[in-house]
Amino acid sequence: MQRKNSTGNDEHDDFARGDAGASLTFPQQCSTLRKGGHVIIKDRPCKIVDIHSSKVGKHGHAKVMITGLDIFTDRRYQTMHPSSHNMDVPIVTRTDYLLVDSGTFLSLMDEKGYLRTDIRCPDGDLGDIVQTKLASDADEAIAVTVLSAMGEEMVLEVKTGRE
Repeated sequence: MQRKNSTGNDEHDDFARGDAGASLTFPQQCSTLRKGGHVIIKDRPCKIVDIHSSKVGKHGHAKVMITGLDIFTDRRYQTMHPSSHNMDVPIVTRTDYLLVDSGTFLSLMDEKGYLRTDIRCPDGDLGDIVQTKLASDADEAIAVTVLSAMGEEMVLEVKTGRE
């Protein structure tokens, strides 16, 4: 798509790098948050492992103490807010892919047949499991579950068709 701008130069619109503009979080009142849910603490997506409410104090607000573990790094975060205030809750998704190949980055195919090569092979034990399953089960389908939130993605688990 071309158009002339005010200086008379041709201007090209680049739509290939746009997104839908959807938010990565949504607001939720502190008093409705529950253990096992998700919340943003210090700009990190966390799973709530402990939540305590205090009684209404001298200034009229009950406080909520929230302890969460970062879903990607397992780092512990804590925060305290009035129970009537809103906190951001991340949109967390789990997606299953078929493992095609492995190297520094995994080659993963979704259910529609699209190939992804932008997810890094996990380090440690999970990375070793990916390598051994790919080497030993050449005729067996290997599924990889990817957790994503706030623009970050991580391989959560690996399983074969037998599991």
